Formats: sequence, structure tokens, C-alpha cells
Amino acid sequence: MTGSARFALDDASVVVIVGSGAGGGTLGNELAQKGIKVVCLEAGPRLTLGDIRNDPDAMFAKLSWLDPRVASGDLDSHLPASTCKTVGGTTVHWSGVALRLQQHEWRPRSTYGDIAGASLIDWPTTHEDMQPWYDRAERKMGVSGSSQTRLPRLPGNNNYKVLAYGARRLGYREVHTPNMAINSQPYDGRPACLQIGFCTSGCAIGAKWSTLYTEVPRAEATGNFELRSKCHALRIEHDSAGRASAIVYRDDAGVDQRQRARAVCVAGNAIETPRLMLLSNSAMFRDGLANSTGHVGRNYMVHTSGAAYAVMPGEVHADRGTQQAGIVMDEAPHRADRDFVGGFLLETLPLVGPLGLAQGAKPGAWGREYARDIEAYRNVAGLWIVGEDMPQHINAVTLDPQIRDQHGLPVAHLHHVDHPNDTAIRQRGWQVSRSLYAAAGAGTIHTRGAFSASHNMGTCRQSANPRDGVCNQYGQTHDVANLFISDGSQFASSGAENPTLTIVALAMRQAEHISRRMVRREL
Repeated sequence: MTGSARFALDDASVVVIVGSGAGGGTLGNELAQKGIKVVCLEAGPRLTLGDIRNDPDAMFAKLSWLDPRVASGDLDSHLPASTCKTVGGTTVHWSGVALRLQQHEWRPRSTYGDIAGASLIDWPTTHEDMQPWYDRAERKMGVSGSSQTRLPRLPGNNNYKVLAYGARRLGYREVHTPNMAINSQPYDGRPACLQIGFCTSGCAIGAKWSTLYTEVPRAEATGNFELRSKCHALRIEHDSAGRASAIVYRDDAGVDQRQRARAVCVAGNAIETPRLMLLSNSAMFRDGLANSTGHVGRNYMVHTSGAAYAVMPGEVHADRGTQQAGIVMDEAPHRADRDFVGGFLLETLPLVGPLGLAQGAKPGAWGREYARDIEAYRNVAGLWIVGEDMPQHINAVTLDPQIRDQHGLPVAHLHHVDHPNDTAIRQRGWQVSRSLYAAAGAGTIHTRGAFSASHNMGTCRQSANPRDGVCNQYGQTHDVANLFISDGSQFASSGAENPTLTIVALAMRQAEHISRRMVRREL
């Protein structure tokens, strides 16, 4: 559905949102439903369900943000981060796992204490604040396994059955298919999952929640929302009082446009959001917009991750069924008896054919024994370690001084190195994974480190005190009253859980805050 709303470039009454994914797409619909006029700028194209193919390589090329980026530290120099450039953002590409942060993860500084080398703070948002918003987000997204929807959990595939068998033999109890924003039964006008098995290539039937075909069309239907796809934000402008006043962007024809704004909400993901703010420097904001304390781009978190692949005695066909169809949650709580703080999850990890296994299990390996394992790809089970990543000021998204993109702008330079706590979590995750698969009867077990970062967080974090971060508990920047951070950039800690549900809940809460302030004429 395409709405008829068209707002003039000089209409200073609109809220401009940059990005249409979990944060921006949700925020845009929530504001539009409240009668607030919204212009949403999306750098990528708008696809339809008919454009989605069950072909991982083709869809990766179609969905991904492939503009140049520079990496340093322990990131993959070829593809440091996996993000999307399309209407719907990573909600088209994501696996659908929808988990709430645990209570202690909202107060990591108070819980863990002073961790050397980490820049820990407590969120100004509390666990109690977020529960009603999580409830609303789960209902919006149709989360299977949630008491809010009463949708049963999705069935587990063979990959899950191997994981569950080994985990239960080790004594783990929190073992099941996870809460997922994928319909196990028809819900909210969307069909039930058919177990097609290509979730991260985009759901061809729309059983998986995505702002592409939920939030954006519903926002357009209000007449208060205009989506401008293939429009790349170049910089945010401000007036003499330091308030955000306009966004300059390049449209699909290559022409620079200037949209005036009542408020600006940046939801370009935790890489492009700080990049845009750093590009928006001025005489008043010499180090970047809303960056008076130097935190824009800092405390970049990606989740501590690793993987294990096990060659089982019989066929598994791990690529069939919901891709991340199983989870072990027993290691997620913080415990004082371990040599690290925080926790981690074990989630099933799909692989697609022998090439997928060869690229994923042990990149660059070769030899007769490894070739034998690749040939047995039908027998391989896989899991992903997802753990808390300690925030560090040195881990950052900055502007590269040399490389420029197709628009002539400095590209994002991503730097990330593991904290010792991250290393300890990964080592424990590997230990558990080996024991789990051995208990399930595996022959060979391969372990590997992190993939390209897919959970990008923390580069414009929330803080109670402006000296510690970029925005307050509502994502409103400390320096610029009508500028908001509306994506995972505002995370003060990563927790162990996949971030999408929290991004959606925060966006819904932010929409309520913006609406309230507009009614009071404070924005």
C-alpha cells in the first residue's frame, strides 16, 4: 500500500526520521497513528514480498549495506558489520528472535561493579519502566511464545533437537524454541510460518514481522506519513539556538534536497547514526552534532559471539525449518561464581549447503579431514554463542580520514577489540558447546570466533548524566532538545539478548514521549 501524503520541503511542522527499520519504521507508524506528520528518509530501495527469493546470496546482495566501510581491531576487514540498506532495514534480514533484556542488564554498573577497561554505566531507563512497553511490542510484532499474544512457540527443527538433547544431558533446563516474532499461527493479518527455512533472506510469505509490510504501510494509510526511499541523509542542520532545523539528503536522482523539520529522529543503526551526527559538525558543534562530551560513536558493542559446528552420526539438515529455532538460556543470568560478568545464550545456527559450512565452520581451513566434514554437511548441527559485550570507550565508530563513499563523504571507520570479559565468555561458550555436542554423540566438533557484527549497539548511548552519554531515557539528546536517537545506538549495555525487541519497545516509548511534548508545545 502506498499512501498519498506528500509534504513540502519547507514544511517545518514535520518530524523527520532517518531510517525505516525496527526503530525508525516503528516510530514513524506510532507517530503517524497519533496524527503527527512524518517524513521518513530511507537510503535503500523499497522491496515487496514478490522481490524476496529463497536464495541467501542473492538476497544478501539485494538487502545489505555494501557502501565501503573501514575496520580495525578484531573486526572482519572485508565486511566488518552486517547491516541492511532497504525499506524495513534489518527487520527484513533478521532471524526473528525477540527477547527481553534481563533485570540486571539495565543496571550493569551497579551489578558488576567497576570493571577495569570497561566504560560501564547504568541505563537511566529501568527494568520496571520497560515491562509495559515490552508487552506492547510483543503484541505489535506477534511474538510466538509470549503471554501477550498467546501464540504457541514455533516447532523445533532437527538442529534444535540435537541442541536440546545435548543440553538436557548436561542438565540445562531453559531449553526450547525461543520467543520469535514469527507467527506460529495466523496473526494480525499475516500467515503462519511454513518452515521454509530462509528467514534471514527475508520471509517470502510475511509470517515474520518486518516494518516493510507492517509499520510502514500502516503509517502510510493514516495520511500522516511519507516514505522517501533511495534518499541518503547527508547532514543535519540546526538553527542559531542549536535546535535541529532540517536534513539535507541526496535523492534517487542524485539531487541534494533540504527538508525542514520540527524534530529529527535518527534511526540509521549504530553505525550510520553516529556517522551522520559526526558529519553534521558546525561552528556550534565542532566535534559533531550533540557531541559536547565526546560520546557520539563511542562504546560500540557487537555482542560477544562465537560458533560451534558438530558432525553428527546421522542426517540433521540444519538448513530446514526456522533458522534460529532453538535456544539454551541457562547461562544467560549473571552469576558471581564464574570468571566473567554477565552471561550468554546458545542459539541454533543455520548453514546452507557445503559452501555455507566451509565458509562458516572454519574459514580458510583445508585438508582431507576437513573436506570429509564438508562432504558430510547434511549431518552437521550448528549453534551460535551470543554474550554480553563490555562497553569500551576505545571501541568506536569514527569518520575515516581517507576513504570516501559515492557521495563524497568520509565512510564509517569501525574499531572493536574484545575486552578480557568478552574473551572469557567466548571460552566458556566454546567449552559448553563442545560438551553439549559430545553428549549428543558428535564426531568432529569445530569452533570458531565472531562473524561480521550483526547486533550493532551503543554508539549514542543513554545516560542519566550528560557527561556519560549522548541521550536521556527517551532517546532525546542531551545537547539538542529536538534531536532523538531512535535505534540500537542508544543502548547503554548490550545484555546477552538479541536487540530487536528492545529497539521496538524503546521506539514505542519514544513516540509517546514525543507526542506528549508536542501537545505541551515543548517541541
